[in-house]
Parts: sequence; structure tokens; C-alpha cells
Amino acid sequence: MTLLQLFNDGGIFMWPLLACSVLGLAVILVKFVTLQMAKVRTDQLLDRVRSLVRAGRVEDAIQLCARTRGPVASILLTGLHLYQEGGTDRADQTVTHAGRIEMAFLEKGLVVLATIANVAPLIGFLGTVAGMILAFGAIEMAGEVEATLVAGGIKVALVTTAAGLVIAIPVNIAHNFFVSQIDGLIIDMRQGVQTIHDILWTDAGPGVGPAGSSSPTAQNPGAGDGYDR
Repeated sequence: MTLLQLFNDGGIFMWPLLACSVLGLAVILVKFVTLQMAKVRTDQLLDRVRSLVRAGRVEDAIQLCARTRGPVASILLTGLHLYQEGGTDRADQTVTHAGRIEMAFLEKGLVVLATIANVAPLIGFLGTVAGMILAFGAIEMAGEVEATLVAGGIKVALVTTAAGLVIAIPVNIAHNFFVSQIDGLIIDMRQGVQTIHDILWTDAGPGVGPAGSSSPTAQNPGAGDGYDR
């Protein structure tokens, strides 16, 4: 049996399933490319930025972050601009806000994948119910049970159920894979935030934050960074 024949046998419910498969595939491809572009060797970048700032080459550090792709480089770039401009009084809010923007960008599309993974099997099961209704309706009209009478309805039921599961399983796997990748990037982003705080409060003045107060993040690294999932 060809795919086109199976599609026709599945009836009207195959159309929303087709839409789910096309949308899911498009989101998966875009998300995969986006996350691959967001990856960067964080440890090397952080060490390089620290070295440049401690050597007084802040502009070189800014240029390095501007040339580097990924959310960590964006967070570092925001913090370095603050460091260069002396805006440490608003560092916590600005860096955290930049991190949240990057996190929202990374998570974009995950809701679509989760929705497809949940909806596709339900559409398939709806097709199953419709197919069984057709089968029993044919039996009622004929007044007797024959294989040829119920075959059409049962075929609709099985094809739509199979199609819904075939779509949902890979989409769900892709969703979980992307979540794990984003979790790794969030850890890198936290390291970037800590580096910025080290630069702002340690390199600029040992343990001293704005208005002569200790930085809350320096006292409790990672606290209040806004990246808890």
C-alpha cells in the first residue's frame, strides 16, 4: 500500500494530522539549527574575557563577544558595556533582563512541539472513534455482520491511530532533546552571569558593589539569576 492510498483510507482526519506533521518538522529543523548556532565553547570564552578585562583590554573583550554567537556571548556583551560605561548600579537588573530575553528566545517553539505531541494522538484516536462509528453504522444498516461491511471503518480507525502515533513519537523525542540542550545552555548562561559579576565587583573593586555594598550574587553565586526552570 502506498502512502497516498493510506492517506486516502484515513479519511478527513488525515488532513489535520498532515498539518501537524509539516508544522512539527518545520519547528524541529528551525530549532535544531538555532540551538546549534547558540552553542559555543563557554569555558574558553569566559577565560578569554576575564584575561582581557584584567589586562585592561575591555574593548577587545567587547569585540570578542560581539563576534561570538550564542546567549552567553550576548550576556557578556551586555555586562561589558555596563562595565565600560561605569553603570554598575543597574548591573543586576540589566544582565538578568538580558539573560531572560536569551532564555525566551531559546525556548521559542517548544510549546508548539509539546502541543503537537499531545494533539496528534488525540486526533488519531478521534479518527479511531469515527471509524468504529462507521463500522457499526454499516452493520446496523445491513442487519448482519460481514467483514466487508466493517472493513472500511476499521481501516479508518487503524490508519488514523497509527498516523497520530507516528507523528507524536518523534516530535516528543525532539522536544525532550531540545529541552536537554537548552538546560545545558542555561548552565552556560549562569556561568556568564557569574563572570560578569566577578568583573563588575571583583575586578572593579574587591567584593564591593554599587554604593559600597556587597554584591548579592558575589555572596551567593547563582542566586536570583532568573534562569530557574
